[in-house]
Amino acid sequence: MTSNERHFVKSGAAADYARFVAEVDGLAALRATQAVRVPAVIDCGRDERSAWLVLERLDLRPLDRASGAALGRALAQLHHTCGPHFGWPHDNFIGAAAQENAPADSWPLFFARRRLLPQLKRARQNGMERVLVEQGERIAEQTAAFFVGGHPQASLLHGDLWSGNAAQLADGTPTIFDPAVYYGDREADIAMAELFGGFPESFYAAYREAWPLSENFETRKTLYNLYHVLNHFNLFGAGYLNQARRMIERLLEALRGR
Repeated sequence: MTSNERHFVKSGAAADYARFVAEVDGLAALRATQAVRVPAVIDCGRDERSAWLVLERLDLRPLDRASGAALGRALAQLHHTCGPHFGWPHDNFIGAAAQENAPADSWPLFFARRRLLPQLKRARQNGMERVLVEQGERIAEQTAAFFVGGHPQASLLHGDLWSGNAAQLADGTPTIFDPAVYYGDREADIAMAELFGGFPESFYAAYREAWPLSENFETRKTLYNLYHVLNHFNLFGAGYLNQARRMIERLLEALRGR
C-alpha cells in the first residue's frame, strides 16, 4: 500500500469484526468463481476498541442497459457454482443481522428453519402482532408445498442482491459487493433483485436467456422476499409491517389454492 493509493474503508466497534470477516469470506467465494468482478480485500483487522475492513476503491457508476445485461449473464455463470448442501460452512450476516447457515440437504427445510423462522421469532420480539407471526410460521411449516415437482440445486448466491449492492466500473464492467453468501436456490437472488428498486430490464432478460427461471418463480419470489422484508422490519421498524402483511396474505392464498 502506497501513499498514492486510495481505498474504501469500513470501520466500526470491535464487535463489528465478525461482520467484516464474513464479508471478506463472501468476497473471496465470489471472486474464486471468476464469474463477476468484486472489490479486492486490502486489510481486515481489529484492536480493543475498533474493527476495520479496507477494500479496493472502485469508481462505481449506476448500471445501464449494457452493464445490466453483462451482470445478468455473469450471475447465471456464478449460479452454476454449486455446493454439497444448502447453507454455508458458518453463519454470516444479512446486512447488520445474523444469518444462520447450518447445512441441510432439503432446500424447503433450510429456507424454513434458517431463513423464515429466525426472522419471525425476531419479529415477534420486535412487536409484530402474534396472529401475523403465526401466519408466517404456518407458511414456514408448508414451505415444501411451493416446490412440488422438483427442488433446486445448491447454487452459490450473492445473498443480498439488491440494486444498492451492484454497479458498473468506468469501462462498463459490472461489479457486485456487500455479499451474504450461501448455497441456495438461484432464484432467491433474482427475487431480491426485483425488490427495493430493481435492476435494468436488460439484467433480467439476459439472465433468463442464459438460464430460464421456473414457471413457479412468481409465487416463490414472494416467499423469498418475505425473508428480506421481515429482516428490514426487524432492523428498521414498522415501516415494513404492511408490506410483510401483504406478502404473508399472498402466500397463504397461494397455499389455499394448492
